[in-house]
Amino acid sequence: MDKENSAFLRLAALTFVVNFALDRISKLLAVTFLEGKQTISFFFNTVVLRYTENTGAFLSTGAEWSDAKKYLFLVGIPLIAYVYGLYYASFKVKNKALVITIVSIISGGLGNLYDRIFNHFSVVDFLDFGIGPIRTGILNVADMSVTFGVIYLMIYQLRKKETSPKTE
Repeated sequence: MDKENSAFLRLAALTFVVNFALDRISKLLAVTFLEGKQTISFFFNTVVLRYTENTGAFLSTGAEWSDAKKYLFLVGIPLIAYVYGLYYASFKVKNKALVITIVSIISGGLGNLYDRIFNHFSVVDFLDFGIGPIRTGILNVADMSVTFGVIYLMIYQLRKKETSPKTE
């Protein structure tokens, strides 16, 4: 492995470890300090800490599915995609910002996948952001890694499209 590839692999590994560790630590803290406790609010209710467990995916999608269907759609298929994505980001992408972005999305997904596998599909959620009635829904650090990664990826692609030469 040459020096450049080694640098991208190290960057991917560091990004993964940081994102995954922050998610695991924050969820352990949520279980320890929030489970069974009253809601905690900061900054005039713009940040609310409220413990819950989500047995589905985004906004509880699939929560009512059978275990077999959950294993296929919430564990099996995502796991295959994550493994390929980590390989792709680590060995094929030659842009540091894209490596960080792709690995952040994947590590967030794997953070929630970890919960699904080891907590019978229950993902710990505890963060709620918003102003007045406009709220995000309850989420976690893994969800933020995915969300911010996807937003950056869309911005990156739009900028790339704007700067690419136009053919007529």
